[in-house]
Amino acid sequence: MPALNRPALNELEKGQEIGRRVIDVNRVDLVKYAGASGDFNPIHWNEVFAQGVELPGVIAHGMFTMGSAVQLVTDWAGDPGAVVDYQTRFTKPVLVQDTTGTEEPGAQVEVVGVVGALDEEAGTARIDLTVTFDGQRVLMKAQAVVKFSA
Repeated sequence: MPALNRPALNELEKGQEIGRRVIDVNRVDLVKYAGASGDFNPIHWNEVFAQGVELPGVIAHGMFTMGSAVQLVTDWAGDPGAVVDYQTRFTKPVLVQDTTGTEEPGAQVEVVGVVGALDEEAGTARIDLTVTFDGQRVLMKAQAVVKFSA
């Protein structure tokens, strides 16, 4: 089912913004992700352990960050299956403070999506994501390819 606000491929322009959002991340999100992914590395939930391996504190799973960021594209596309390729490089960790018992997020990740390239012959658009935490890019060359139906 296509999203109501998603334009047709021929209506897109390189450099056009598709959307932006702020993702609130809490330690409970990391514990839930650990259960879903099977990645129970203590750097993602134990402050003492994380600092013991010379991290500044608990950090989000890289794949959690990557998956959360691409949600902007899947929501815009209206169909997660329309994303036929997604790649990135991890550059900096997302430090998640312990805010248990408060309404505050432990971290906020900002995501902006922009049309990076159009391939009319293939019927695809490459969406470039800028993903930042605390003013620094945490994913580099984050690119998702969206296939448009004919």
